[in-house]
Amino acid sequence: MRIAANHPALPGHFPGHPVVPGVVLLETVLAALSQHVGAALCVTGFPVVKFLAPLLPELEFEIVFSVKRPGQMAFEVVANGDKLATGTLAYEAVHAIVR
Repeated sequence: MRIAANHPALPGHFPGHPVVPGVVLLETVLAALSQHVGAALCVTGFPVVKFLAPLLPELEFEIVFSVKRPGQMAFEVVANGDKLATGTLAYEAVHAIVR
């Protein structure tokens, strides 16, 4: 994965030295989690998130998931063998409502 240099959040974060904002990285984690579990999810929180190093635009990275317990998933954002962010997110499966 990578965040493109022309992402709309980058020009103001930080001018001349763009860094991917944490909220953009977490949004990417959420999208990757839905693909990882193969279902729509309702995220109920991020009990723990640690940003360890900045993610630069165009830098290739991966998101690694591991189940902590039902309804909680741990994640690591890794680039070039370095952990950039770690955390835990809580979620529930989304069930379709039949009318």
